[in-house]
Amino acid sequence: MAEQRNERTEDSTITFTMDKEREAYIRNIITLVYEALRIKGYDPVSQIVGYLLTEDPTYITNYNNARSIIRKVDRDELLNIIVSNYISQ
Repeated sequence: MAEQRNERTEDSTITFTMDKEREAYIRNIITLVYEALRIKGYDPVSQIVGYLLTEDPTYITNYNNARSIIRKVDRDELLNIIVSNYISQ
């Protein structure tokens, strides 16, 4: 699976480039974690936001191995997918 590439532009802005396969993989992870949190009775959005802000894995349930699954993805990648999806709607 291809990894994300970070590139620095002339004005020192870091841009993120992700291939479609990696993006689909990350979307799948977000969906799995969201569902695990929902099934266990948590507010999935609040829990995922808490995790993204603090990188504290205890925001994510262990149910269905969600905690270890979400830790396979860098927070920058998760944020990239989430923001891109929000903007494109």
